[in-house]
Amino acid sequence: MKPSGSNRTPVWMIAVALGLTCVATATAQQIESVIKGREVAITTYAPEVPPPIDRPHNAIVVVELETVEVNGRLADGVEYTFWTFGGRVPGKMIRVREGDLVEFHLSNHPSSKMPHNIDLHAVTGPGGGAASSFTTPGHTSVFSFQAINPGLFVYHCATAPVGMHIANGMYGLILVEPKEGMPQVDREYYLMQSEFYTVGPFGASGHQAFDMTKALREEPDYVVFNGSVGALAGDNALQATVGETVRLYVGNGGPNLLSSFHVIGEIFDRVYPEGGFAINENVQTTLIPSGGATMVEFRMQVPGSYYIVDHSIFRAFNKGALGVLTATGDENKTVYSGKVMEEIYQPEGGAAQSTAPAAVAAPAQANSKAERIEFGQRTYNQVCLACHQPTGLGIPGAFPPLAGSDYLNADKLRAISVVLNGLTGPVTVNGQDFNSQMPLLNLSDEDVANVLTFVYNSWENAGHVVTPEEVASQRNKD
Repeated sequence: MKPSGSNRTPVWMIAVALGLTCVATATAQQIESVIKGREVAITTYAPEVPPPIDRPHNAIVVVELETVEVNGRLADGVEYTFWTFGGRVPGKMIRVREGDLVEFHLSNHPSSKMPHNIDLHAVTGPGGGAASSFTTPGHTSVFSFQAINPGLFVYHCATAPVGMHIANGMYGLILVEPKEGMPQVDREYYLMQSEFYTVGPFGASGHQAFDMTKALREEPDYVVFNGSVGALAGDNALQATVGETVRLYVGNGGPNLLSSFHVIGEIFDRVYPEGGFAINENVQTTLIPSGGATMVEFRMQVPGSYYIVDHSIFRAFNKGALGVLTATGDENKTVYSGKVMEEIYQPEGGAAQSTAPAAVAAPAQANSKAERIEFGQRTYNQVCLACHQPTGLGIPGAFPPLAGSDYLNADKLRAISVVLNGLTGPVTVNGQDFNSQMPLLNLSDEDVANVLTFVYNSWENAGHVVTPEEVASQRNKD
């Protein structure tokens, strides 16, 4: 927090917050005994969190937010017109102390086409501040409230149509620290899950407009963290070190779906359900309602990439609700060994005793390029689609794109080898770094030729034809 200069809050505002019946009774001594000083709140864009509050008393805290409508990235090649608090989605995170008197300034940028307001779930009073903060473009509204209840709360725009304002990105979090403060941790991050309803399907390029029909049906095309696909991946992945305790402040802006919040490979040591302080321990997945929030804490014990997901799992791998937390540091083979052996599994039973492999139906033989593409699309849909997506765009930070892939188009034989043998370790595709694993697929030469021919002739790739003979030759070399 930082001083705001010589500005002073009127005595009547403090008196109202203290529940005094008239200004005349609100003497300077009474006010000073409860509220000391005035400061401007430090607010932060996700995933950053404002610093802990270190003062032992309450203060007048000035919060300034601006509503502004901006064009921005929803996914690679996809733009959307976001309605925002502060120019980004989610809006800035606010942090105050239980008992603080909050003087709230909401400004609506002159370029806005809509009036906006704010409903803070931390406010006790009609509308959560919505009626007092209704602001037309080019104006500022001011109101105050006392932060009575500690916890983590959502705020959002509540101007009609409310669902549309929220669906376009107008939400954020406000933390009301308890008087004794939050337990100390090594790292804190701010996340919000939300949905976007677009005219085009997931991955459709260009500017996408809001689709009210899909919103009413609760059928989003995108479910994301922090406003866009890949906002928490690649260079934007969260960071931690082995031995550190991480706290995530997680909100669900909705406007419709619950979140089954989960970090793959971690167990939450402590969960503050729904943003309150009735703590649960040793939790695998926690529900966050639309318009709700939670806090989770866990200690990093082994290095690696930890995927942050909505465990309604198609949302993670097919709609964008996937982020990454990267932990660095020393291995602990006792806690997690990694793979120590791989061998052939021979289950007991008559069929398993046969030394000859079971007969497998040969794949249909393609007699033309068109057939090879057709058969390859079937294989792609069965084997490749979940990771590389129907659009070939992959999943940012997790699985590389095949669409327009410089890695794929540069070397056909290398591509054949990857499909035959899998791929583990770092790889750079279209200037983006990936470090995931493509497993061994055990496809026939015909299937490999077909699927690669399909990929090469899709999404503006090089148009190559791959033959079974080329695959067999590469298999023998490998």
